Amino acid sequence: MDVLTDPARRFLAATAPDHTAVQAEMADLADEWGFPIIGPEAGAVLRLLARLTDADRVFEFGSGFGYSATWFLRGGAESVVCTEFDADEAERGVAFAADHGYADGVTFEVGDAMETVDRYDGPFDVVLIDHQKGRYADAYRTVLPKVRSGGVIVADNIARGPIDFETLVAHFEAGEPLPDDAVDGATRGIGEYVGTVRSDDAVETAILPVGSGIAVSTVVR
Repeated sequence: MDVLTDPARRFLAATAPDHTAVQAEMADLADEWGFPIIGPEAGAVLRLLARLTDADRVFEFGSGFGYSATWFLRGGAESVVCTEFDADEAERGVAFAADHGYADGVTFEVGDAMETVDRYDGPFDVVLIDHQKGRYADAYRTVLPKVRSGGVIVADNIARGPIDFETLVAHFEAGEPLPDDAVDGATRGIGEYVGTVRSDDAVETAILPVGSGIAVSTVVR
C-alpha cells in the first residue's frame, strides 16, 4: 500500500534530486531485474545524513549492486562497506564503481552481512540496514557498539515492501504483541526492529515516510 497520498508522493518524486549517470544506469538495471532500490526520495535522505554527520565510514547490511552506497558517496562519505550475499550482484556493483570512477570509495564483501560486520572495527558514522527483515533487530544490536556517538543507523522498508503494513499499524496502535499465527516473518522482523529502537535509550528514532519508509536512529549514548 502507499504510505503517502498520491499528491504528496508525486511532490516528493518531482522534487527529489536527479540521478547521476551511474544511478540512472542502476535504476534501469533495477527495473530490468525487478530489483528493489531505495530510490531518489530516500536516497536524498541518505545523502543528507552523510553530509550532516560528516561521514567517513559507512556500513551497509545488504547492498545489491551498490545503489544506496552512491547516495552516501554523494553526501561526502569517504568509504562505504557494501555487503551482498549474491555474488553476481556484488560483481555488478564492482563493475559500476570501476566504470564510473569511485572504486576507491566502496568495498564489496560477498557473504552474510552479519558475519562480515564482525570483521570490521568501528567506529562507523552511518549504518544502513536493508537485508532480511527478520534479522534487522539482530543487525542493530550487533552494530550499535560500533557506531560513534552522533552517528546514525537507518533501516529501510519500515512501511512498505514485503510486509503487512496494516497489521503493523494495528500492532503499534494497540500496543499488543504481533500474533504468532497471523504474521509473516518480514512483518514480525520490522515490528521487532521498530520496537527495539523505540525502547532503546541509546538512540533517538524518527520514522520518515519517504521511499518505502525509513527509520532513522541517532546514537545519543
